[in-house]
Amino acid sequence: MTTPTINAIVIADPPESWADAGFTVDDDGTCVVGQVRLQLIGRDGDRKRIQSWSLRGVPDGTETLDGLPTTTSDEPMPAPVTHKNGVELIDHLVISSPDVDRTVAALNAAGLATLRTRHIDREQYGFEARQTFFRLGEVILELIGANEPQGDGPAAFFGLAYTVTDIDALPGLYGERLGNVKDAVQPGRRITTLRHKEFGMSVATAFMSPEPHDA
Repeated sequence: MTTPTINAIVIADPPESWADAGFTVDDDGTCVVGQVRLQLIGRDGDRKRIQSWSLRGVPDGTETLDGLPTTTSDEPMPAPVTHKNGVELIDHLVISSPDVDRTVAALNAAGLATLRTRHIDREQYGFEARQTFFRLGEVILELIGANEPQGDGPAAFFGLAYTVTDIDALPGLYGERLGNVKDAVQPGRRITTLRHKEFGMSVATAFMSPEPHDA
């Protein structure tokens, strides 16, 4: 089986809100980030946030991965695109689950190999949690949830973090609509968060400095 990669992430946001935030968006609402297409389909009633994704290299006919709406794709990777905010690629896509073991099993069955697991103290989230990591091409998939099952609901998409060329240039671009730049959990990297709702975006958004060997 081919190693799974992300072809597209479907987001119920107006394309103009992402353009206002410094992303390059095509006329059809496609925003290419690294090797992934973000498809901005606009709002329809209460619809918002990440709606679904399409993956290469997962079993044909896959429609869900533990509740994550999924389609399969054999579309080739897109050509690189330059963004005003310096975004180069999706560093990681965050999903959450009320039953981490169940979601891990579903992702493993679809061909997503577990990279590692990190345990998080109660102080950070108010409960003992786990982060489990998978690789989808250049994108890391980060699954977060409590150590013990909290119900039988589906897994859900949460947010996106991007690698940017120059994290120190972002305060000049965003001003007060950007959080403080601080050290990330990953050694040698820094992170900041965008106040995305002020742009009309519904997806939690973070920016990270490059890996140290890429800096």
